[in-house]
Order: sequence, then structure tokens, then C-alpha cells
Amino acid sequence: MKIKALAMDVDGTLTDGGIYIGRNGEIMKRFCVKDGYAINNMLPQMGIIPIIITGRKSEIVQARSSELGITRIIQGSSDKPADLKNMLLKEDILLEETAYIGDDMNDYECMLMVGLRGCPKDADKKIKAIADYVSECEGGKGALRDFVEWLWERGESIRTWQK
Repeated sequence: MKIKALAMDVDGTLTDGGIYIGRNGEIMKRFCVKDGYAINNMLPQMGIIPIIITGRKSEIVQARSSELGITRIIQGSSDKPADLKNMLLKEDILLEETAYIGDDMNDYECMLMVGLRGCPKDADKKIKAIADYVSECEGGKGALRDFVEWLWERGESIRTWQK
């Protein structure tokens, strides 16, 4: 079955896990441009819809998502599995047609539900144990790009990405 959606965690997966908080709240997160390239250029060519699912709420995540053309965003999720199921239902995509990349225990249940699972090199050991692919890159340092390239090499997309 081909992958039609890629759900991704943010903190520790799309970022290095650091959260910089000032007196007025969250002020910075570090994202990798290689991951951004994969989301903005590779996924559309592969026919894969990007989905952000995160337990935190952040204007920074909203801004980065807008910059990358990600329109399916779930922030402040207290029940990631239910929220992911609802999002996929709206998109008419099966769980088996979904890949997920996450790094910590709040991603565990979602990862068990989907067709393919990936994680960064520095993910929790329990996440690594259930991952189909463990990136050679750490979170926020190209792990998502690495996972997307792995999906492409396996022929998991609807269309073939052109280098």
C-alpha cells in the first residue's frame, strides 16, 4: 500500500528539542532547512500530504508550517491518536496509508497505528524499538529529510520523486 500522508511531531523531531522561553513566553525553535526542503518540495512531488501533530501550541510552529505550505496542523493535542484518526478521516486516508515520524513516548501510540514509522537517531529507545526506520540524523538536524528519502527509495509514494 502506498503512503499518502506523513504525520510528524515537532519538538525533538522537526526541531532539536530545545525550547527557548523568555519572559513573554516561547521565543525560538531551531528547524532544519533540509527537513523544510523535503516537506515543501519532495513530499508534494511524491503525492504525500504533510501533517503536523504536536502537543504544544506555538506561533512559531504555525509560522514555519505556513512557510512550508503545511495546511493540516494539529497543535495542543492532548490525544494524538484520536486527533490523527480524525484528521485522516477528513482526508479519506487510511492509517495503513500513513507514515509517522516521532521521537518520544507521546508519539508511541500513533506510531503503532500507522503503516510506516520513522524516528530520529536520538529518539527514546522505546520509539526506536518500534520504528521501521531509525535515521542517522538527530531531531531537527535532517532526520525528517532522511526518512522522506527512505520512503522514496522504498517506492512508498504515489508518484516517484524526481531529483
